[in-house]
Amino acid sequence: MAIVILIIYVLAITLLVLYCLTQLSLAIHYLNYKKRLRDEQHLEPLKMEDAATFPTVTVQLPIYNELYVIERLIDAVAVFEYPANKLDIQVLDDSTDETVDVVAARVAYWKEKGVQIEQVRRVDRKGFKAGALQEGLKTAKGEFVAIFDADFIPASDFLLQTVPYFNDDKVAVVQTRWEHLNKDYSILTKIQAFALDMHFRVEQSGRNSAGYFMNFNGTAGLWRVAAIQDAGGWMSDTLTEDLDLSYRAQLKGWKFRYVETIASPAELPTDMNAVKSQQYRWNKGGAETARKIGYRVLVAQLPLKVKLHAIAHLFNTTNYIFIFLTAILSVPLLLIKNTYVDINFFRYASVFLIGSISIGFAYFIATRQGEDSARHTWGTFIRRFPIFLAITMGLSLHNARAVFKGWLGQKSAFIRTPKFNIVGKEGIWKNKQYVPTKISAITYLEGLFCLYFMGGIFLAFYYGDYGLLPFHLMAAFGFGLIFYFSLKHSRYKA
Repeated sequence: MAIVILIIYVLAITLLVLYCLTQLSLAIHYLNYKKRLRDEQHLEPLKMEDAATFPTVTVQLPIYNELYVIERLIDAVAVFEYPANKLDIQVLDDSTDETVDVVAARVAYWKEKGVQIEQVRRVDRKGFKAGALQEGLKTAKGEFVAIFDADFIPASDFLLQTVPYFNDDKVAVVQTRWEHLNKDYSILTKIQAFALDMHFRVEQSGRNSAGYFMNFNGTAGLWRVAAIQDAGGWMSDTLTEDLDLSYRAQLKGWKFRYVETIASPAELPTDMNAVKSQQYRWNKGGAETARKIGYRVLVAQLPLKVKLHAIAHLFNTTNYIFIFLTAILSVPLLLIKNTYVDINFFRYASVFLIGSISIGFAYFIATRQGEDSARHTWGTFIRRFPIFLAITMGLSLHNARAVFKGWLGQKSAFIRTPKFNIVGKEGIWKNKQYVPTKISAITYLEGLFCLYFMGGIFLAFYYGDYGLLPFHLMAAFGFGLIFYFSLKHSRYKA
């Protein structure tokens, strides 16, 4: 049994290290890209005096029960700086509550002011977001379609800034960077922003600048309608319809453009159960997409580097299984280490620190882009990175379960993440509609695993062996934090 545990542990941690090395390579690509960017010219935005040459753009707003934020989104899009006769707005409204009336009132208001805007209703939510987007395309007037989720507030010059990047006829998507309206609201939003900034700084820019496959993030970007149609349209057989369509389009030869310098502000989830719901959708959908597209990537005629990074990208949600395995096996590993003295594996285990250093470097580079000095960069990184690792470990059970279900092909509904119009440090989400209040069995298991890793801490002092102590402290803290906030935030009922 000891050998079996060692083999599983080594395999899991080796795969994690390999993934961390791909992140390190993306960070290096990103740094090289930033150096090149100093000598490159940004594309000039469109000028309204050239309006006669502008393409027609449809803006799609797919929503479902967004009472608190839909007005601000509609108002932001309705004042886009773009010729009125070439701007077509669709509010793809699948709502079942009073959001329907709020949307109807704002649509009527802007129609009176000459804006081409429609509230598009369906008889059911078939296909969820993907189904709504595909339905909207049937009547869309634009050559391009911009998509914004309900929690975004795009700048008025968004289209003027982004449309020029379609200067190549093979460009299918222009994706912009997410900014965070409420990143300083709580420790939870700070850590989410820390993690997302890594994706939208290092990962997306690194992949795009190196010529690797990247993904449309579901919102805050534009699609060429011809590319959507050529790739087979929006499909709802995964929970990450954006990742699925992105890979289908790139396998057909379409190009993607990521523009880090154009930011689209959005609201981060403020309660733990909403975060877990979002994480479940992203990770289960990622596994579903890997299951669906993975083989096609493996057999595609692609350069080896592109193929390897595409596989790492598609299968990255599987890392939560490996994170959970390394965590759960680390306690019996401590017992093995102090029982089987002839096992020399532990002398060489420190080589796996290269994984932590690699991923830490990538997050440091991402942090540096958002800070104005080296002192602030180091301060933010040192405060956030250990907590981020702990929370990642604490979510590993929840997310690994989602990944397993995705790989097994178990279907589930698209559960959108509720938002509450919280900007900066102001705003209240407690006791409002849409707050998740159900406590799942997984939450209680997370509490038990906190105790489990506290047992690992006890064993460290019992044996006088402190090699795994930092890991067990982090795991106990992470699972405890997830358990605590899951229970606390479930107390607030609408």
